[in-house]
Amino acid sequence: MALRRTFTLQQQLLRPISRICLGSNGGQRRGLATVVPPVTQDATGSKGPTAMVFLNMGGPSTTGEVEDFLSRLFADGDLIPLGRLQNYLGPLIARRRTPKIQKQYSDIGGGSPIRKWSEYQCTEMCKLLDKLNPESAPHKPYVAFRYAAPLTEEMYTQLLEDGFGNGKGGRAVAFTQYPQYSCSTTGSSLNELWKWRNRLEGKRGNGDMDSTGAIQWSVIDRWPTHPGLVEAFAQNIEDQLKTYPEEKRGNVVLLFSAHSLPMSVVNRGDPYPAEVAATVHAVMQRLNFSNPYRLCWQSQVGPSAWLGAQTSDTVQEYVKKGHTDIVLVPIAFTSDHIETLYELDLEVMEEANSPGVKRAESLNGNPVFIQALADLARGHLRAGDLCSRQMTLRCQGCKSERCLEQKKFFAGQKFASLVQ
Repeated sequence: MALRRTFTLQQQLLRPISRICLGSNGGQRRGLATVVPPVTQDATGSKGPTAMVFLNMGGPSTTGEVEDFLSRLFADGDLIPLGRLQNYLGPLIARRRTPKIQKQYSDIGGGSPIRKWSEYQCTEMCKLLDKLNPESAPHKPYVAFRYAAPLTEEMYTQLLEDGFGNGKGGRAVAFTQYPQYSCSTTGSSLNELWKWRNRLEGKRGNGDMDSTGAIQWSVIDRWPTHPGLVEAFAQNIEDQLKTYPEEKRGNVVLLFSAHSLPMSVVNRGDPYPAEVAATVHAVMQRLNFSNPYRLCWQSQVGPSAWLGAQTSDTVQEYVKKGHTDIVLVPIAFTSDHIETLYELDLEVMEEANSPGVKRAESLNGNPVFIQALADLARGHLRAGDLCSRQMTLRCQGCKSERCLEQKKFFAGQKFASLVQ
């Protein structure tokens, strides 16, 4: 079944169906990037056009992009904290891991589909938004990846070329595609966005939200229990449960799997584990708690302590104990990528060696999910808030001045004083 998903991936991209992803060249960007029509009006003081910018980690679209992707990933102390030796250890680890990760991408078709899905999701959401919220239309789709093309700086340069900023103003919404907030994912992406705003918009980007002619940013920074997200997950689970005999269906174990975090990040007070658990509870509530379930964690890297129990170990233990019917649910991912197509499908499921171990489809082009994205964006645009109140609260053990200044910037004048 895992291999069949890989071979049919390209066909799935053509129709609307249903975190670490393991980058870039000009030809690849021209071949895959969504064409965004230029802004044809002076956006200063108007409600539209509006740039909708999807933030995500990204993934290499070809095996040739893997080393660049890994180099950026392991250089990011927000995601993988390596201490003072980050600049030395990061490139070293990337070089050593590249052949192994290239083989994994070869096994799922030669690259990650996350860019194609992200561009599809953002484009389709913008089409809905033009109808749902015409006062802020036209809505222009952009994607900004942290470690692969299109990189944040590429996206920001494109915004300027398309008529946003540079004295013309205009509004842009940074829409995280990590439903559950973590400093290592959403926080890192926002740090990168803040950095490139400062570099590319000069003094206008130094924290003054009233700067004349600069892009005015707001952030959808988390959405772990949005009803549309919950419904999309629940429907995919129900579809997979229907593949089991009716007399067995209620005993199938639902195993929700999310990308793990180093315990050093968890102990600092990162909200991610609690927000993932909130998503799981909301989905189970929607399912009327029809099945036994657990939350586990995947994709641990390195010898340090990470949040557990690990997904692979959990499946092995449950199968040994006789729980041979299990549905894996990638609860923290909004599309397929290396963690679903390789780690879950080609490692966890095959190692379980049990036909009853299956996986719920990823959200990908699920129309319920696309509608949820549009509803989220419409609510954000109409509310006029720059970020959530949660965004203003730092982790209890956070000592990062960069995080402090970034949060103050996105909180704006109204809430900047709350960021301490």
